[in-house]
Amino acid sequence: TLSADPLRSLLGDDEHVWTDNGVFNIEGGCYAKCAYLSPKSEPEIHAAIRFGAVVENCVVAADTRMPDYDDLTITENTRCAYPLEYIPNAKLPATAPVQPSNVILLTCDGFGVLPPISKLTRHQVIYHFLNGYTSKMAGTEVGIKSAVACFSACYGEPFLVWHPMKYAEMLADRLEAAGAQAWLLNTGWLGGAEKGKRCPLKYTRAILDAIHSGELIKSDVRECPPFNLFYPTTCPGVPDAVLDPHTSWADKADYIKQANHLAGLFRDNFKKQYADKSTPEVLAGGPEAPPA
Repeated sequence: TLSADPLRSLLGDDEHVWTDNGVFNIEGGCYAKCAYLSPKSEPEIHAAIRFGAVVENCVVAADTRMPDYDDLTITENTRCAYPLEYIPNAKLPATAPVQPSNVILLTCDGFGVLPPISKLTRHQVIYHFLNGYTSKMAGTEVGIKSAVACFSACYGEPFLVWHPMKYAEMLADRLEAAGAQAWLLNTGWLGGAEKGKRCPLKYTRAILDAIHSGELIKSDVRECPPFNLFYPTTCPGVPDAVLDPHTSWADKADYIKQANHLAGLFRDNFKKQYADKSTPEVLAGGPEAPPA
């Protein structure tokens, strides 16, 4: 959904190659969520669903063959696939002969304890790229009733040929060579999975706009324990309270409990998979260890 942005040219929403000469797309299409889709909420995506597009898991009217995007009786995980050229501001051919100035790792924290945006160091990039954390939410898969942590190395573990550390170090090296800043963008929940709500898309878009305009890098940062992450304290178009995940919880003790729980899952996964190949600096890029 975030890839459909009228303010920027679109190379693609997945499968890109980063070289010494720039970035290019090798997929040729987009894969978007359809739940509650409307011309008002996502005009580019809604208009892209026409002949040549494919919808998945959507309820379709028997007489008109038109999808009902508000009907989620089959699953909340309704989707559509369409060619890249169906988006009006797609850049064709899908190449950009420049180096990125910002690289954004995308996650969806269903526990509601990570900041919506965090500024990453080189070692934090390696740590979080290796862990590849996101979460499964209720309704997206059969049997999922609450938030479930999911770890996939480099956010694409089934497709890796080499050890994940090789890819993580390649990413960190390219960031350093290009002078690019890395961020961790979280589109998940505010206030917890049970009593909270999904971070509004308008705030996520405002964060992206501030990253690309250079405004966000100017902001002061504050630490988010126990994750050892640092989040900007101000962002144009986003309430300051939204940037601090702690403030969205009515029960602060419950927030601390959930944060410590997720931090423990981070540490356990990293220790099992990557600790033996990591430097002390990379290990320190993850959540802090609990008091002895």
